[in-house]
Formats: sequence, C-alpha cells, structure tokens
Amino acid sequence: MQNISEIEELIKLISKLPGLGPKSAKRIILKLINNRDELVKPLANTLALVYKNVARCNSCGSLKSNSNGCVNCDNKKKYTKICVVEDIADQWSIENSNIFQGYFHILGGTISSVGQRKEDLLINSLVERVNRDNIEEVILATSATVEGQTTAYYIQDSLKNTKTKITKLAQGLPVGGEIESLDDGTLFSAFKNRSNLRSNSD
Repeated sequence: MQNISEIEELIKLISKLPGLGPKSAKRIILKLINNRDELVKPLANTLALVYKNVARCNSCGSLKSNSNGCVNCDNKKKYTKICVVEDIADQWSIENSNIFQGYFHILGGTISSVGQRKEDLLINSLVERVNRDNIEEVILATSATVEGQTTAYYIQDSLKNTKTKITKLAQGLPVGGEIESLDDGTLFSAFKNRSNLRSNSD
C-alpha cells in the first residue's frame, strides 16, 4: 500500500467509528476518492457545518442547532412524561419506534462508564426539568446492564423528594441488553409493561 500520510491519518480516524476497522476504513476511503466531487467535497462541507453549528443541549442532553435551538426542550407540545436514556442513539431508537410521546433526557453515559462520574451526567438538570415542567412521570430507559441499573437507582434516589411517578422498562428488555440494539416489538413490550419504582407509601 502506498505510504501517503493523509490517507494513513484518515484510516486511523475512520477506524475509530463504531463497527469499523482498518479494512472497512480503507474501503470507505477508496469509495470517497473515486467520487471526489460527489462525496468528498459535500461530506467535508457538511462535517464542517455540523462541527460549527451542532452541539449537545446543556439542559436535556439532546442535539441542538445553534441557529434553531433545542427541539426537544423547545417543543411546543406540553408533555407530562420524560424518558431518560443513556445516549442519543437510544433516543433515536425510541423515536423511530413511535411508542413514546413525551420529552427525552439524555444522560450522556452511565455512572460506571470509563471516565464517567455522576457529576458528568445530566442528572441535576433532570431534577430541575422535573420540578420546572411539572412532570408527572419519569421513565428510566437505561440499559439492563450493571452500569445502566446503577445509574437508574441513583436517579431514583435523586428524585426522592419529588412527587413524580418513577417507572422503569419492564419485561422484554433482556439482562445486559442495550436500548439501541432492541427491535420495535421489544421496545413496545418494555414500555407497555414498565413498573413503578415507588411504593404506595412514598
């Protein structure tokens, strides 16, 4: 293979994307090079615009446009439910399934993730949103992993001084399962059969 520094650097960068290794990166790069005008230039321009104009919302954790604001926070519809997920991919999966109508709150990871502390997650802003927006139910849609469940318990504890109903996804969510990888049928079952985490005495 030709030793071209720009190509080598591009291979390293693309290989960092989920599900892609050096071989896949090379195939993608060849496709791009063979379609310079149709793919490379538009892709470079679009990536530059995304880098400049798109960021995570500091309140809900979803993506927002610097020009249009956060669609999730600024939604004109007034909902009474918030679905809490670990990352934006989980939000997209649930949105695509059309089984939930309400606000989303994206934590940005889990407490036990590498390099993640509970202070790094948007848990304090979740409590603020619940109190400010008169939320009646918080649905904990964290993954059925040790990290996901640990995070869910911490959120439940953080909301203990509110009157909000707290539920978690129920049957259909396999142990160790991640929200992003679930099909629509499994997600529907998990939402429909979610369980209340508060006792009647709370």
